[in-house]
Amino acid sequence: MSNVVRFYPYLVIGAAVLALLATALLVRSRRKSPEQRERERRLRISEIGRITDGTVIDVTQLTAKDAAESQLLIFRYDVAGVSYEASQDITHLRHLVDLHSCRLGLPVSIRYDPVNPGNSIVISENWTGLRL
Repeated sequence: MSNVVRFYPYLVIGAAVLALLATALLVRSRRKSPEQRERERRLRISEIGRITDGTVIDVTQLTAKDAAESQLLIFRYDVAGVSYEASQDITHLRHLVDLHSCRLGLPVSIRYDPVNPGNSIVISENWTGLRL
């Protein structure tokens, strides 16, 4: 009987460690990827965002050493007398955008977050502000 009592605290500690490891693995597996977070941001702004007029400043392609090529749409817009300049990674939306028709000075509609006007998009999966 004394052997069981002596090992009981170790069994409890071992079970607690296993429970913590299982919880950590579960939480880690539910983390969203940067692409998922960006997609959710675009969808949220396309649903709740206000619309204003803007202008395309540049369309550029970036190539990182370790990553694939990224396509950025750079645009400018004004909200309540404040000018904003922003960019949107449109790499995952290539099928919706013809980059060759996006030229400098192209007028576009911008959707922005009314709480944070610097948080804005030109295009999402279910909305586009491109006027081609």
